[in-house]
Amino acid sequence: MKYLIYIFLALTFLFTSVSCQENHQHAVTANGTTYTCPMHPQIIKNEPGSCPVCNMDLVPVSQSKASASEAALMLSDNQILLGNITTQPVQTGQAARNIVLTGRLVPDETQVDLISSRAAGRIEKLYVKETGVPIRKGQPLYDLYSENLLTLEQEYLLTLEQNKALGQEETRYASFLEAARKKLLLFGLTESQIQNLSRAGRPDARITFLAPRSGIVTEIAAAEGIYVPEGGLLYRLTNLNKIWVEAELYAGEAATVKPGDLIQISVAGVAPVKARVAFVNPEFRQNSQVVLLRAEMLNTQGNLLPGMPATVSLLNTSEKQLLLPQEAIIRTQEGAHVWVKTGKNTFSPRLVSTGESGTNNIAIKSGLSAGDTVVVTGAYLLYSEYVLKNGNVLMASHQH
Repeated sequence: MKYLIYIFLALTFLFTSVSCQENHQHAVTANGTTYTCPMHPQIIKNEPGSCPVCNMDLVPVSQSKASASEAALMLSDNQILLGNITTQPVQTGQAARNIVLTGRLVPDETQVDLISSRAAGRIEKLYVKETGVPIRKGQPLYDLYSENLLTLEQEYLLTLEQNKALGQEETRYASFLEAARKKLLLFGLTESQIQNLSRAGRPDARITFLAPRSGIVTEIAAAEGIYVPEGGLLYRLTNLNKIWVEAELYAGEAATVKPGDLIQISVAGVAPVKARVAFVNPEFRQNSQVVLLRAEMLNTQGNLLPGMPATVSLLNTSEKQLLLPQEAIIRTQEGAHVWVKTGKNTFSPRLVSTGESGTNNIAIKSGLSAGDTVVVTGAYLLYSEYVLKNGNVLMASHQH
């Protein structure tokens, strides 16, 4: 309110800085004709004469056309310069959603693997003892002493000897050997390890287990010398070729987002990336009033790490529409209106219907056409001058 009062006072000084205050009165002759200055429409007289500001001849204005004349404001070049009044044509495009979320990078849970002990036993050695270390498939992870595996190795060697001695006479020994070999495979030994066992001819008390897949070690749950049960957790591996970004939405925001919507993800030190919403949680997080949004990002260069903060901007995928800067819109009790340039230094108000609002612009649903030139800065000054002349009522007849 204080800002509007300041504008009123400033415009009173700017537009009425002439000495002849009496010329601002509306006087009408018997035939309904008044006279005004083309360059200074605030000068209105009931008889012909000269403008006290610029000495131009006054022109007649019919009372029947007074409403249109009063709604249109004509300013001098100096007034436009002092009022910082600038214009621009109406643009077409998409109004960016004014929703910016704070997110966080998290591991892709579909790319997380747990490595557990294939048999009960004692951890003799850990080859990887630090988290954050990348490992590759087939790399040694740990040595395990297990009596169960030792028994299975002895069983395999026994069936191997029986098959060598009696296999040509009894084919069942070959099936016994194959069953013993599959048991070792199921307990985590590789074909190469089984072949080495066959060549050595004696069981190995310490069996080295290899990484079943590649990834980054994010957790180590074992230590050398401890006994682990069958299925006990040893390592947690995460493949970071793909990574998730998660952000929280309030209930009102969640209603406008659905899987497949386009978003822009910004991470410090990395160029912004566009992605699609992969998942919107259908329920609130526990003890909160927020809904989880999730999207997937490729991380082929490996420069995105879990825990990094991210900024998520919801993008608009709607059809192109007329757009104006936010500051061009004047909102009054009659609705929203803009000031359209209708001639040289001449501006008229026009009621408009607004749509979706973006960060810097707003969509226009009706009231304007592509190519109209609209006041961008100084619109409130024009509105204040209009109020000084005509009162605080915008004429509905100026709706397009």
